[in-house]
Amino acid sequence: MPLAQKWDATPKMNRATLEAMLVGLRPRLHRYCARMAGSVIDGEDIVQEVLIKALQAIDGGAMVERPEQWLFRIAHNAAQDHLRRRNRERSRMTEADMSVIEDPSGSADSRLAAQTGLRSFMQLSVPQRSAVILVDVLGLSLHETCEVTGATLAATKAALHRGRAQLKLLALQPEQALAPRLDADDERRLRRYVDLFNARDFDAVRALIAEDVRLDVVNRVRLRGKAEVSTYFGNCDRATDWALSLGFVDGRPAILIRNPGDPDGAVRGFMLVEWAGEEVIQIRDFRYAPWCLPDAEISTIER
Repeated sequence: MPLAQKWDATPKMNRATLEAMLVGLRPRLHRYCARMAGSVIDGEDIVQEVLIKALQAIDGGAMVERPEQWLFRIAHNAAQDHLRRRNRERSRMTEADMSVIEDPSGSADSRLAAQTGLRSFMQLSVPQRSAVILVDVLGLSLHETCEVTGATLAATKAALHRGRAQLKLLALQPEQALAPRLDADDERRLRRYVDLFNARDFDAVRALIAEDVRLDVVNRVRLRGKAEVSTYFGNCDRATDWALSLGFVDGRPAILIRNPGDPDGAVRGFMLVEWAGEEVIQIRDFRYAPWCLPDAEISTIER
């Protein structure tokens, strides 16, 4: 569905209207941000930033005529800022030159873009990546894409053409990727956490968390401090539809969540756990953010 088709008639955007709109739009925002960043985890970080900026703008009295395009413009700028920060940190990303080329759009390009992994998108320049995602993955028109990115129509056509051509070349090449590795101490800590969790020894799990631990159950709740976060483990204890194992998500050490009752044994969510020494200082639980899974690169660590 083209942007702004549903929400353009909204007379005045307020916090309640925006929050209701985000329920349906958040997966699409994440898909854009994840492909721009090359990681479903970084994509969620960017979406969180988008939500904060959008709510702040609405609370500040911002007038919004086309809210979907407005939100994607915030997402585009936030993704650009994220990439610039990462560029300063890693000093490895470059911008490609652009020229004016006619747009040969077609369904084959859309299918290829939708099926392309995040790592391949990261080999496109930022303008190419943005144009291909917005047009071929999310289905925006060229004019809507120009409004989101602020680029001219000629530059957008050029970026789209070059990005499509690059993806076609990448699709013909086998992906060369080093298997992620887990440090021995990290594996020991994570295995202990997983084993205690699977044994439902939540008193022992609580003993591992720091007094100022932070918890983000993505798309549900944020808690801080040992007393608040302890209630999360009580909820986990009452649930029966999970079993944990070690793995990687987009190359990062992660705890994979499966439903032991599912015959396919598919990963239904994941957690990220951050440590300071032997204490857990942060937990991010993505089980209620199912839109992260289709684009995630997930692998399992065998015991």
